[in-house]
Amino acid sequence: MIHYMDIIRTISMAFLITLILGPITIPLLKWLNIGQSVREEGPKSHFSKSGTPTMGGIIIFIALIITIFSSGVLNKDMYVLLLSTFGFGFIGFIDDYIKVVKKRNLGLRAYQKLIGQIILAIILAVYQSNTSMLGTNIIIPFVKYEYLDLGIFYVPFVVFVVVGTVNSVNLTDGLDGLASGVTLIVLSFFGLVSLYWGMDSIAIFSSALSGACLGFLIHNAHPAKVFMGDTGSMALGGAVSAIAILLNLPLIIPIVGGIYFVEALSVIIQVLSFKLTGKRVFLMSPLHHHFEHKGWKETKVVAVFWFVTVILCLIGIIAVRLN
Repeated sequence: MIHYMDIIRTISMAFLITLILGPITIPLLKWLNIGQSVREEGPKSHFSKSGTPTMGGIIIFIALIITIFSSGVLNKDMYVLLLSTFGFGFIGFIDDYIKVVKKRNLGLRAYQKLIGQIILAIILAVYQSNTSMLGTNIIIPFVKYEYLDLGIFYVPFVVFVVVGTVNSVNLTDGLDGLASGVTLIVLSFFGLVSLYWGMDSIAIFSSALSGACLGFLIHNAHPAKVFMGDTGSMALGGAVSAIAILLNLPLIIPIVGGIYFVEALSVIIQVLSFKLTGKRVFLMSPLHHHFEHKGWKETKVVAVFWFVTVILCLIGIIAVRLN
């Protein structure tokens, strides 16, 4: 049974490793000419970011793997969490590599990414349905001791949740410190839940990744010295969704990950509106760019989205009856 000191130790270790790796990795990424390309149709304030090193998610990976294997808490759940994180991260890495190194702007085709994501999500769904005491049941937030048995719909439901979450986190990664900060808060929520429920491996994993996100945020906060790229954002999406599935809490993601949800929703609404009516609902999507076009400074958008996530996670704590 782990204790709060184990959590603090895990967070601190991942944080320090990420902090140390930054000054080593960032110059290497610059030397390899792995720089971010900024879309011409994007906010003009972002043009200065062109050339900033990307694929910085590698820093998070290294810190996570060292911290996890140093913790001594290794079991099937931990390996599944690592598989989901690194599996989705690998898809993002290939996408980044094609776009940044091979200079092919589109990267992986949408169907190629989707196939890889679905395969990983199915593995996660099958594992959980066969190993969890709840089987194909999921916890209903705000209702104590009530579960929803999805039966044969469990696997497709998990695939939908996982793929949706991964791509939503990817869309959220558009401002300095936005995805890393929001995910840090969400991981802290999951760390508290898993610690309270005595799920040691998930608590250690959540703590290690939150510490890595905190360390990365030092390098990624405005003005960012490095971007995580799809390598990092897809990995974080894979981690968040895997944690939620292993806790039987997939329905909590739209609550605590509300920012992910509205970012993705804004893109869907924008595309549908433009195709159906020829008009745009938002000045630009995802939502964070809409606020930039409204005149908000990038740092204000990020701070507000962080604050909203904190509030949503407090609501999440009420939802799972931790109080």
